[in-house]
Amino acid sequence: MGALVGCTGYQWGSRSLFRPTVRTVHVPIVRNETFRHDVGPRLTEAIVRRLQESTPYIVTGDPQADSVLTCRVVSDAKGSLTETNTDEVRALEMVLAIEASWVSRNGQVLMENRILPTGSIAVLFNQDARIVPEAGQALEAEIQTAVDGLADRIVSQMEARW
Repeated sequence: MGALVGCTGYQWGSRSLFRPTVRTVHVPIVRNETFRHDVGPRLTEAIVRRLQESTPYIVTGDPQADSVLTCRVVSDAKGSLTETNTDEVRALEMVLAIEASWVSRNGQVLMENRILPTGSIAVLFNQDARIVPEAGQALEAEIQTAVDGLADRIVSQMEARW
């Protein structure tokens, strides 16, 4: 005769990377404090897509979900990396900065940055994009690359800590 001994909450496979107490996530439209009006909706769409593709969480429009992932675009900076001797821009760098917080229905902070002071619930994410107009790169395409990179980084931080 054999007996099973062990932890009852143990999970196998990739599902073990995620919090078993969270089944649903509400993702409100990302607030945008920059002049690029379309970054908020684009980032919201990218986060939802990434959550659906790579996590067991169900994305819902219900604010009473098990958890809420709130994001805010706090900065959008663009600068010149290189110029010609006649001051024409050859390469640009753009940086988007996002604050994100993931909180359970009962107020427990699920995603936190250990460096932030106690009481801070936002985690700061930065993503850069390099644009070379001479090579035919478009700013909008590189913004989408940065948005997708931010969505990947935000969702990857939603894994349960060991």
